[in-house]
Amino acid sequence: MVDDKVEMNNEAESYSSINTNDPKNVQELTQYVQSLLQTIQDKFQNMSDQILTRIDEMGNRIDDLEKNIGDLMTQAGVEGTEK
Repeated sequence: MVDDKVEMNNEAESYSSINTNDPKNVQELTQYVQSLLQTIQDKFQNMSDQILTRIDEMGNRIDDLEKNIGDLMTQAGVEGTEK
């Protein structure tokens, strides 16, 4: 996750270095701000998607673990307690 922050900072720096010209009027400033906000929103959406994917994967792993524990208990002849 630290790598994501570094990557985001590097991209922001490269973006700002590309647009070294100061906005000369309100339209340019508006366009710059909109572009910057879109970039931030895209990065936020990407990170959100990654988090949700990892949560889903963890849920699947927990389900598999519960099933494996149940199978082991059955093989050992131990009855599981139902919640």
